[in-house]
Formats: sequence, structure tokens, C-alpha cells
Amino acid sequence: MASNSPRRRELLAGLGLSYEIRVIAGIDESYPLNLPVAEIPLFISQKKAEAYTLTDAELLITADTIVCLDNQVLGKPKDNAEACQMLTMLSGRTHQVITGVTLKTTGWMHSFSSTSNVTFTQLTAEEIEYYVKTYHPLDKAGAYGIQEWIGHIGVTRLEGSYFNVMGLPVQRLYSELKKLNIKI
Repeated sequence: MASNSPRRRELLAGLGLSYEIRVIAGIDESYPLNLPVAEIPLFISQKKAEAYTLTDAELLITADTIVCLDNQVLGKPKDNAEACQMLTMLSGRTHQVITGVTLKTTGWMHSFSSTSNVTFTQLTAEEIEYYVKTYHPLDKAGAYGIQEWIGHIGVTRLEGSYFNVMGLPVQRLYSELKKLNIKI
């Protein structure tokens, strides 16, 4: 698994796979500005996979997750003020969480994406400020973790995979591994 995300590690461990973490620092995660928003995480997960050289016995898993509201990508906030701004934008609205996943061996590369629709209730400024100050969501796309307090009190509807919103659509990953005849 090529990810620093503790959430992705936890989700992958839930599949019962034995794995190791291998991360190359500084991989360029830029993308063409004309790329359709839904294709961005797939493009970045493939770019991450291409940076690795593997041995014959290895299977690499890379992933990238974005939050999208009205065709605008909400990445990881740079500070608490931007986190509050993002959560204010998401408040009372439905947005998409899209994760691109790439599986790579020495002989092939296979990619897929998963989209979930998440609806938040109308959040108060106090709730948003409390969450940002208490949970420090600067490492999360869209400035929130669905598995944290804000998800417990704020998410009123979810269409798609809960685990996708956490950062790795593990049911779909399992299905794709089975399709590729990879023993789990």
C-alpha cells in the first residue's frame, strides 16, 4: 500500500490482507486543469502507481480521494480558517466524494473509481468551529472525516460506500481483486 493515510491502512487491514506500507515522498499530485473533476482521483492514483518500481511478487495499491461540490474540488485545507470555510460550503448541501484506486504489478495496471454522495445538515458556525479546533481536519479532503464527530452529528444522507468517504472503497477493492484472480 502506497499511502500515509492511517484511515486507508485501517480499512485495508479490515480485509485481512497482509501488506506493507511503502511511500515515496514528493510525488507530484497535479493534474491537467481541463480534466473532468470525476477523473481527477483516478489520474492521481495512476500517477502515484507509475512512480513505483516493483518486484515480480508485489501488488501495489494506490489511492486518491477528492471532495467535490458544484464541480469544485475541495482538497486538504491549508489552515483552520480554510477548513471552516469548506465546511460552511458543505453545510446543508450534498457533495460527492470520489476515490480513484490503482492496482499495479510488474505486468499490468488496473484502475477504478468509486463515488459517494454525502448530504450534511445545516451546521452552525459554532459546530464547525468546535469540530475544526477539536479534530484538526487539515489532513482530510473537504476538511472532514465522516467517522469523526462531524459525521456523527452532521451527515443526514449517504448514497454509496461509507468506506469510500473514509478514503478507500474496500468492498469495491475486494471485488476488483477477486475479478483479477488475486488470492486474498
